[in-house]
Amino acid sequence: MPRSLPFFMLAISLGFTGAAGAQTTTGAPAAQTSTPEQLVDALNGVFGKHPGARAVHAKGIVLEGTFTPAAQASSVSKAPHLQSTTVPITVRFSDFAGIPDIPDNHELASPRGFAIKFKLPDGSDSDIVAHSFNGFPSPTADDFRDLLVALGSSGANAAKPTPLDTYLATHPVAKAFLTAPKPAPESYGTLPHFGVNTFKFVNSAGKVTYGRYQFQPVAGAHFLSDAEAAKRAADYLSTEIRARVAQAPVSFRMLLQVAAAEDKLDDPSIAWPDTRQTVELGMISITKAVQDSDAAERQLLFLPNALPSGIEVQDPMIEARSAAYPVSYGRRQQ
Repeated sequence: MPRSLPFFMLAISLGFTGAAGAQTTTGAPAAQTSTPEQLVDALNGVFGKHPGARAVHAKGIVLEGTFTPAAQASSVSKAPHLQSTTVPITVRFSDFAGIPDIPDNHELASPRGFAIKFKLPDGSDSDIVAHSFNGFPSPTADDFRDLLVALGSSGANAAKPTPLDTYLATHPVAKAFLTAPKPAPESYGTLPHFGVNTFKFVNSAGKVTYGRYQFQPVAGAHFLSDAEAAKRAADYLSTEIRARVAQAPVSFRMLLQVAAAEDKLDDPSIAWPDTRQTVELGMISITKAVQDSDAAERQLLFLPNALPSGIEVQDPMIEARSAAYPVSYGRRQQ
């Protein structure tokens, strides 16, 4: 079974028949109606409920390191970690599915997650949550919930057309996301990641820049073929990254992809062209794995709207994500 089409295989397992869809148009985003609890419930409807685990990206590993800002970062934002001081960070790499024991080489393990918690000089935190695909299946939190509900209710015994067939018939972007190749990485340290939501950055002079984060591995991007991935152990990624970081720091360039005038700022389902300007914000250097990762994971909560002065929410989905994560956090503490 190919390991480059995880969402496609999920759709197949739930009864997706590949209905074609017409292009849809969107205007200004409507006010969100889905509650944080409904979003988490919808994720549980796809992956099941697993005590003590996150509703999505359930399997992961925690590491620590530092972030050093680039010289030009302060021209983009007055945020304290983008000035001249190196700050400590905690990072979590993860597999996609909300299944805590999913094998790292399983179809539903991609796209991978990359969450970063910056420890700011004043004692506060600022977080980024990214994943290993440049784009998102849905433009809004409500649309994403609808997709999850359709997936969760389109099992093998569902009548045709299934709810997923009906959804995808009018959501071609979601269908494209489901079927896009997402190959297994050689290592968590050789996998690019993307922050699909847009933030507003303000520098000390009041200049505004809109952009999305990108994280490029200094070691380069390296992936496995399906045949190679099939031979890997169930926990190969956590085993590999522990060994890798014990030998030398694992580094990522943190970039900001700058929006052009024609780019949509409130629709994460539309990836901006690679031709857009990028600004280097700094270097992430991961230096050690946390000894008891399971205990650290249980306590960690990453909030995309945990922002210092100089960075502001632009895409409404950021607030929706930040409201849903504490619901999942609270449930896994029970």
